[in-house]
Amino acid sequence: MINSKTQPVGGRRRLWVWAALCAGIALVLWLFWPQGADQPAGRGFRGGPGQATPVSVIAVETGRIDRTLRALGTVSAPATVTIRSRVDGPLESLHFTDGQSVASGDLLAVIDPRPFQIQLQQAQGQQVQHAAQLDNARRDLARYEQLFKQDSVARQQLDTARAQVRELQGQARIDQAAVDNAQLQLSYTRITAPMAGRLGLRKVDVGNMVHASDTEGLVVLTQNRPIDVVFAIPQTRLPALLAARRADAGLQTQLLGQAGGPVLATGKLIAVDNQIDVATGTVQLKARFDNADESLFPNQFAQVRLRLGLESGLVLPLRAVQRGSAGEYVYRVDAERKAHVVSVVTGVDDGNQVVIESGLQLGDSVVVEGTDRLREGSLIEVVAQPADAAAQEPAS
Repeated sequence: MINSKTQPVGGRRRLWVWAALCAGIALVLWLFWPQGADQPAGRGFRGGPGQATPVSVIAVETGRIDRTLRALGTVSAPATVTIRSRVDGPLESLHFTDGQSVASGDLLAVIDPRPFQIQLQQAQGQQVQHAAQLDNARRDLARYEQLFKQDSVARQQLDTARAQVRELQGQARIDQAAVDNAQLQLSYTRITAPMAGRLGLRKVDVGNMVHASDTEGLVVLTQNRPIDVVFAIPQTRLPALLAARRADAGLQTQLLGQAGGPVLATGKLIAVDNQIDVATGTVQLKARFDNADESLFPNQFAQVRLRLGLESGLVLPLRAVQRGSAGEYVYRVDAERKAHVVSVVTGVDDGNQVVIESGLQLGDSVVVEGTDRLREGSLIEVVAQPADAAAQEPAS
């Protein structure tokens, strides 16, 4: 049986153990817990009092960088055609393979031409028949005119002969139209490529009946050399774009597979939409690329970089600018080697450097490495001096 007198002693002992454990957890949290949201400084170990945090700093300098707009674009074919038959009939033959590149005028398919050849022969036969009647009517008219001059026939007979000739002349035009239409329908049995491009996968096999009303058609042909990319930019960037385009209508445009990746293709801007999308506050642009190697495919996504020209101003490495709930900021170092949070307004960037429009002055020292260990007023120790921002090579 448990002695009731020993229970309070065991309970107090457990209480002291829990108290010590909670104190230890509180100490760990105080040392390693991230800073509050009201302080836009970095996260991590805070260091003891008077302990300097090793960082790299750089001085704010004047420089020139490429004004660049970035966006996510979609590759779009300048022209897409669904190849359909314009007449009804059995598909006699196909003259292409799936995914083949074709030139304008290349033969793609043949519809059975025999019914249309028969229609043409019928139209030509009627034309010959009516042509013979017209020749006879003209000879009769010539005889009636001669007899009328001799006062040997009545005026009414002459008028009837003239009307007969005009009627047959009209019939000759109808016959010629019928022959032309039959020839046109016969030509539709040979389906050719309306432009140069690349074919997709065929949608029908030889031997099937095809109709002019078929919605899917035989195959889809897309133009891929050259090829376009459609992308959108915020309306706030539109004035700068239009100003740059007045100086150079064909602004250089580059495609990247991913942000910061290698350049896939270089082209030029060819069009700006005539209205802003009220739902998104953006305006659509179109750039054109030669695509000689056919590396770009319709509906492909790509990062777009549009160069607007050079801009001068105060510049910093892009990695020095931090972003928080209160906006963009940097850590400026004072004469006492303390870091202070300074809000800044940035302009355009080229992927490596960014223009500082306000918040800093020429010569200010700014932390570029080690910001994740800083907070307002942190003591710093400069351990490395990065290369000059102006000497950094722009992203290709």
